[in-house]
Amino acid sequence: MSLHPPLRRCWMKRGQRKLIPGAGPSQYLHVFGAYDWASGFVSYTTAIRKNTDSFVTFLEHLLREYPHQKLILVMDNASYHRSATAQAALSLYADRILVLWLPTYSPFLNPIERFWLHLKQFVVANRLHRSLDELYLSLVTFFETQQNRWFHPDRLVFIDNFRLLA
Repeated sequence: MSLHPPLRRCWMKRGQRKLIPGAGPSQYLHVFGAYDWASGFVSYTTAIRKNTDSFVTFLEHLLREYPHQKLILVMDNASYHRSATAQAALSLYADRILVLWLPTYSPFLNPIERFWLHLKQFVVANRLHRSLDELYLSLVTFFETQQNRWFHPDRLVFIDNFRLLA
């Protein structure tokens, strides 16, 4: 004797087909970002592919955005971070970029991961974007209106820890 009643699917009659809108073929929009602790904003670029070339383009974007400052990058061990080309670019900019490498499989140690959770909640969670253009527009709207509202209580603790390292 079962304690649970049998599952019934009463929302659709037999022989009818439910049409569910789909996203179509797989398309991707990757976001590279860096969190600025002083201002609370995230500098970002987007790319269709997540690879070394896109990462180096993002590094150059950061250097243009902060032309007179030294940067501290907290990075994980993604293959495109560790590639020979990426290492060459990082060594080329070693006078302006200090890299703090996270241990393997420890994304929870990267402060920007909290921001990515916030972004995903507002931009992609429970939403169906019909095209990459629509997704990009949603992303840009988020960066223009929402990112300055992001605040996490651990932010000040991380700031103190980064100041100790710098």
